[in-house]
Amino acid sequence: MHWYLVTKRAQWKNLADVRGDFPHADLVGIFTVFNVGGNKYRPISAIKYRWQIVYIRHVLTHRGYDKEKWKP
Repeated sequence: MHWYLVTKRAQWKNLADVRGDFPHADLVGIFTVFNVGGNKYRPISAIKYRWQIVYIRHVLTHRGYDKEKWKP
């Protein structure tokens, strides 16, 4: 819920802005990967900074993320 509330009010312009709120956010290809829930979950998203939209591609557990089946 914390991730959702922060993301909803955010006005990010780039990855540096995202990392201001979520220091462990990483860019993996075209996706931004967040660590949430004590690093239990990984929301994988596409952020359209120009339009201030965050598209959720997947929400995976740490184990599911490590399998890398989500990558294009």
